[in-house]
Amino acid sequence: MANFSTGDRMRKPKGDRRSTEISLVIRQTMEACILTNLMPRSQIDIFVQVLQADGDAGIPMRDIVTSCSAGYLNSTPLLDLNYVEDSAGGPDVTVGILPTLDKVTLLQMDAKLPTDTFEDVMQLATEGCKAVANYIREVLLENTKQLECRRGS
Repeated sequence: MANFSTGDRMRKPKGDRRSTEISLVIRQTMEACILTNLMPRSQIDIFVQVLQADGDAGIPMRDIVTSCSAGYLNSTPLLDLNYVEDSAGGPDVTVGILPTLDKVTLLQMDAKLPTDTFEDVMQLATEGCKAVANYIREVLLENTKQLECRRGS
C-alpha cells in the first residue's frame, strides 16, 4: 500500500500484519478464479499497488473477480465505507465474488452482525460487486472495439 493511501501516514515496515492479510485474501480470491490447470508448472505473480485505500494480463479465468466492502453504521447499511465511516467502529463485511457464476470467493467480517443485518449488508456488497463487474465488462468491450478499429477489422 502506498504511504499516502490511508489517513494513517506512518511508514509501515515491510511485511506488516495488514499487508500480509491483504496478500492472503488476494491469493485466496484469485486461486478460486484463475484456470491454473491450463498452465502447469507455471508461476503467476500478482502485484497490486493501492493508491487510495478509501474506497488483465492474458491469464485464463472463469470470471471477473470483483470485491466490495459494506458496513453498518447508525442503523444504515453502507457500501464502500470511506476512512471516516470505517474508523467509526461499526461492523463491516468484505465480499469477493465471481459475478457471472454467482460464487462468493471471499467473505471477511470484522465483527458480529445479527443475521438480518448481515443479509442486508451482504446483499448490498454483492450488488456493488455486480455493478463493478458490469462496468468492467463495458470498459473491456469498448477497449476491444477500439483495438479492432485500429487493426482495421
